[in-house]
Amino acid sequence: MIKRGVEAVARTWLSGLLVLMPLALTLAVLAWAFSVVNRLLGPGSLLGRLFSSLGYRFSTNPSLQYAIGTLVLVAGIYLLGLLVQAGLRRPLQTLTARTMRRIPILGAIYNLAERFAGLLDRDQKADIGAMSPVWCVFGGEGVAVLGLAPGGEPVEIDGRRHVAVLLPTAPVPFSGALLYVPLEWVRPAHIGVDELTAIYVSLGITSPSASPRGARPADPRRLTSG
Repeated sequence: MIKRGVEAVARTWLSGLLVLMPLALTLAVLAWAFSVVNRLLGPGSLLGRLFSSLGYRFSTNPSLQYAIGTLVLVAGIYLLGLLVQAGLRRPLQTLTARTMRRIPILGAIYNLAERFAGLLDRDQKADIGAMSPVWCVFGGEGVAVLGLAPGGEPVEIDGRRHVAVLLPTAPVPFSGALLYVPLEWVRPAHIGVDELTAIYVSLGITSPSASPRGARPADPRRLTSG
């Protein structure tokens, strides 16, 4: 009897722990992230001292120096953004890339950071939004896969016309494999990029509103239309 009571109490306590655990882990991760940011950018860090030096002429208070220096840096980044929007983006990127890639170790780090920044770039997302969702029916009547067709002229391989199709990965639809698929295997999906993204992000829980069966093969001239 006592054993059953202890087990009931333990199960109840464990149920409460399981409910509390996601919140506790979330707060722990946030605390860790803030501590890392504080070590890298806080007043005692190398960058923090740089921020303080920027505000040194405006105040003698160390905290105020740090705040003013941070505001100066933020304003500088904003001015850089204005130059980018004025059409100087490509020259600035080219100059920075050429300079950094000449340095052996920093060049590799810069390439990695550049790829990561490209994932957050609105212009790259706009390019993906300009693609046309299509069904790739392998074998003509086999497995059907949703993909994105960037358009362009078909490529002839062994006398057979192929088109480029980006097959996204779930749940990150902005990465995947680029395949050249026989043109007759490609069919218009008649859905938007937003719906295709929702399908991949939901791991298939969201169902496509259009079926690939019975659709005619895609016209390569219309793959980027709509």
